[in-house]
Amino acid sequence: MSEKFDIYEAVTNRIIDQLNTGIIPWHCPWAGVSDGAIKHRDGRAYSLLNQLLLGEEGEYMSFLECKKAGGTIRKGAKSRMVVFYKTQYAAKQDENGNVILDDKGNIVVKAYPVLRYSSVFHIRDCEGVAPKWDDDKKLTDIEPVEHAENIISDYITRSGVTLRNEKQNRAYYSPMLDRVTLPLRKQFTDIGEYYSTAFHELTHSTGHPKRLNRIDLDGHFGDEPYAREELVAEIGAAAILHELGIETGGTFKNNAGYVQGWLKALKNDKRMIVSAASRADKAVRLILNMRDAKSESEAA
Repeated sequence: MSEKFDIYEAVTNRIIDQLNTGIIPWHCPWAGVSDGAIKHRDGRAYSLLNQLLLGEEGEYMSFLECKKAGGTIRKGAKSRMVVFYKTQYAAKQDENGNVILDDKGNIVVKAYPVLRYSSVFHIRDCEGVAPKWDDDKKLTDIEPVEHAENIISDYITRSGVTLRNEKQNRAYYSPMLDRVTLPLRKQFTDIGEYYSTAFHELTHSTGHPKRLNRIDLDGHFGDEPYAREELVAEIGAAAILHELGIETGGTFKNNAGYVQGWLKALKNDKRMIVSAASRADKAVRLILNMRDAKSESEAA
């Protein structure tokens, strides 16, 4: 028992040391999924209004953009309208129509938006131009880690938690459904990041009232109970990766970056890490099915 705690404590101390180095950039560990209508030139989504005007997901480009890319518009293809605001400028006038000047005698200029429109074509109507933001091109198959998969399978069987993978931009645990939902494994560029995310959400599941009874079901995103729970989940994930020997420098740095982000909600009080650590320790023992996990959960 003491040996396990020492390993766990070492991970916690390393996170604190990492935080003391300053700001740590956190990155989303999975590739996003493009939703709706997007611009071929930069992959950015159109506004909600333009989504409604276009009516179909996929990439869009103008006639000139298609031509510049070496393509041609398919014969008979129909363009679709998108709208945008363009800023116009004019001299500001008083109620009598006189131009207003500032203290230095310069004309005061006002800016106002004017609604404009342009025409675009769906990528399938642009012959000779390949889609640039095909999500499947971003995805690469990565090999699962057998012992990590066995740990997850065993915990799911024992706990009754449901886990499913979907092609999406979110990873979350639903206490109401007692279900973990993750992006597809191949959306991740690194297998360690996949398991870091998986064990983060599974750590959340240990807090369900029928397990360690740690999660406040009435909590809201960003409030203190929510922030504390996020610390528990991320420290738990870091500890499990360390325990399984699949931690990397990248995954650990991302763990620390995530913790740092939530510490801001707790007024950067690093003592909260120690408090979260004791709760995460129970969660880790439950997931890894350590012999004292049952007694720990009963004492929680």
